[in-house]
Amino acid sequence: MAKVDPYLHAVLVLHGSGKDVSQEGIVAVMKAAGAEADEAKAKVLSEAVKGVDFEDLLKNVATVAAAPAAAPAAPAAGGEEKKEEEGEEEPTEEKKEEQAAEGLANLFG
Repeated sequence: MAKVDPYLHAVLVLHGSGKDVSQEGIVAVMKAAGAEADEAKAKVLSEAVKGVDFEDLLKNVATVAAAPAAAPAAPAAGGEEKKEEEGEEEPTEEKKEEQAAEGLANLFG
């Protein structure tokens, strides 16, 4: 089993207990667990998760983890796949949350 980052555990503990996910909170949870806490890592993580809807994210992680891997899509009838439009679109908020859910699923996978 892959090792899960203790800083992410601290974030989940804080969220689950209804506390604010802050640098100080992450450091406190880490120290309470008997681990050394890096203030810089805690600060970066606390900033990164601001505004994240954990309830929705955890719901998506559970769904992703429970769903079997889908088979790759077959090419179109003429043997050619649809060409995507040139240029990249700005990722939507929903897409960002899906990517975050996939990342968390990989951590707990």
